[in-house]
Amino acid sequence: MSEGNKKIVIVALQYSVIVKGVERKLMDAGYWVEILSEKFETIKDIACTTDLFLLYLPNDISNNLVMLERLISIHDMIKTSGRKELLVGEANDQGQLRQKNQALGELPWISRPIEMSVLGPAIEGVISGKDIPGRRKRLLIVDDDPSYAKMIREWIKTDFQIDIVTAGMQAITFLLKNEVDLILLDYEMPVVDGPQVLQMLRQEPVTEKIPVIFLTGIGTKEAVERVMALKPDGYILKSTTRDNLLTYLHGKLG
Repeated sequence: MSEGNKKIVIVALQYSVIVKGVERKLMDAGYWVEILSEKFETIKDIACTTDLFLLYLPNDISNNLVMLERLISIHDMIKTSGRKELLVGEANDQGQLRQKNQALGELPWISRPIEMSVLGPAIEGVISGKDIPGRRKRLLIVDDDPSYAKMIREWIKTDFQIDIVTAGMQAITFLLKNEVDLILLDYEMPVVDGPQVLQMLRQEPVTEKIPVIFLTGIGTKEAVERVMALKPDGYILKSTTRDNLLTYLHGKLG
């Protein structure tokens, strides 16, 4: 398999022979690979020629303050350069790291032990911007009530990556520039309401296939029939519980 000489930089926060083995496997797969285990400040100099930074994490990094601060610094340099990142670590470290630092928690992740059947597609997925194994689904909440939107985000932020906008036209502008997996759309909003937003989304090739779930505060039979007549992908009553919402969303997104 040839990957067109794409360059991968393995950033080894703690060097081991396993890192060398990953380098060899990636080179065999056709990548141009470099290992960086010190002088991490050079990341900003080599970023322009790098397609992906593969951050190989030590065990229990979330409880190692020195390593965690180093990782945050490395992430900031890579983010500033506009390059892609993929984290490799122990499965039980992922959730803890997500709790310690939200920005790191949003990054794509591969758990050890590494299998090339997983790592190869993950690398290509990150570089291309497509879906990859382990990536949290991204949801957009559109609601003119910021307090309600923030409450929903708190409920589901551990399971999903969340963005919030508070107006219909803000949603359109956001979605033309950002990819999301599902939209939670308030049915009743001032100026541009939920049905109008849905109609505009369905008219744009970029957004026409994004699943849209209406958020509605009225659960009467007539109200539900009116909502579903617009053919969204579903609806959720605003009075729902956290557990019911999570179950519903996982059922929609798998």
